[in-house]
Amino acid sequence: MRLKIDILTLFPNLFEGPLNESMMKQAKKRGRVEIKIHNLRDYARDKRKTCDDKPFGGGAGMVMMAQPIYDCLKAIGGKGWRILVSPRGQVFNHDIAKELSKKRHLIFICGHYEGIDERVHDHLADEELSVGDFVTTGGEFPALCFMDAIIRLVPGVLGNEASLDSESFSQGLLDYPQYTKPRQFQDWPIPDVLFSGNHVAIESWRKKKAIELTQKMRPDLISKKSK
Repeated sequence: MRLKIDILTLFPNLFEGPLNESMMKQAKKRGRVEIKIHNLRDYARDKRKTCDDKPFGGGAGMVMMAQPIYDCLKAIGGKGWRILVSPRGQVFNHDIAKELSKKRHLIFICGHYEGIDERVHDHLADEELSVGDFVTTGGEFPALCFMDAIIRLVPGVLGNEASLDSESFSQGLLDYPQYTKPRQFQDWPIPDVLFSGNHVAIESWRKKKAIELTQKMRPDLISKKSK
């Protein structure tokens, strides 16, 4: 499977670094993901490359225009799933990442300024996603978070895909505590069970600690799991 991603943005340079490092870089190198960034200013219809304007009825700030977004989507074509990065959208989570990783073509529309013309919400987006209940300057950084979570779930992207099953949120719980060398550091001990060689006991300890950690740090996840 190969996932195609198109990104609509006013600030393409914000994506250049993150998309060419670490897992993102390897995903593209392995041919599992194809990513293309579209500068919305290239689709403006005036010499000033205008993509925003004052809102009708008055108000603070500027609003992104529907026209450049519409023309860019028309140029991309195809039947890609259009995701509008928006504070009014559903809060992104692991289950959404899993569903989106199964699609063949994703299109991220990144907002900016005080908002986007309502006609984009109504007619040009298949889904709206939010990074959480706080405000960012634009949709670029949330979109990067979404893509990172989605791409790592695409088959063939990670070297050890079995590790996905034990990661935080994959089972509705946080990950269990983990330790590495040196065994003795300061006065902070490592649980003896991890050196026992008893894999059944280790697995039991990990499940117990994952539940305890989730209850302590994210009790809301326990509530969701029990429903």
